[in-house]
Amino acid sequence: MGATFLVCHGAWSAGWAWKKMHPLMSAAGHRLITPTYTGLGERVHLADKSIALETHIEDILNVIKYEDLGDIVLIGHSYGGMVATAVADRARDRISQLIYLDAFVPEDGQSLLDLNESARPRMQELAKAGDGWRVPPNPTPPDTAPADLEWLSERRVDMPIKCFETKLKLHGSPLKLPRSYIYANRITPADTFARFAGRAKSEAGWRYYEMDASHSPHVTAPDALMSLLRKIAIDAG
Repeated sequence: MGATFLVCHGAWSAGWAWKKMHPLMSAAGHRLITPTYTGLGERVHLADKSIALETHIEDILNVIKYEDLGDIVLIGHSYGGMVATAVADRARDRISQLIYLDAFVPEDGQSLLDLNESARPRMQELAKAGDGWRVPPNPTPPDTAPADLEWLSERRVDMPIKCFETKLKLHGSPLKLPRSYIYANRITPADTFARFAGRAKSEAGWRYYEMDASHSPHVTAPDALMSLLRKIAIDAG
């Protein structure tokens, strides 16, 4: 019986960005669910300055509730690591394992900008220029194929600054479920995720993996990512 993979996607992105992974998951006998956060992708018409990290956490929790999902392999990509950490905390009876894909790994009381302090001034300046709250997308990795770059550029939209400023609130005891970290090791000039990879390599309770890809392997290296996700699901099982 296949696994149910539920994605907490990255900033400026949406469920559509995982398009290449759906046929691969289906062919492998798995179910892939890629909901879009409020204010992004096909829900961009709901964009508002009040949207914060908590909004996106509730988005995913409601998918779990109303789709009656269980035994979930939860994936948090990039900013989605903030979302996935809270979802795993609050819906721990529904989650079988947690996978961070080149993602932030927050502790209770930390915001994304707390974890990426060097980006704070730039993000705040961009938000000021964007009606006081809109942060435009970061550049895509340099190895992104031209066709993919065009596809991404047409669909990525601004993020509300509150999503990056909101401090995470965890409600339960430390998580005991299996946790894995995938580090995309084609390092860009600002290697934001090396510290989280290092933590996963050195702390007990983690499985650590690397892949030869840049920050969004679901776009640039979907077959390699699929192989690795299958391996992780089998190893944890």
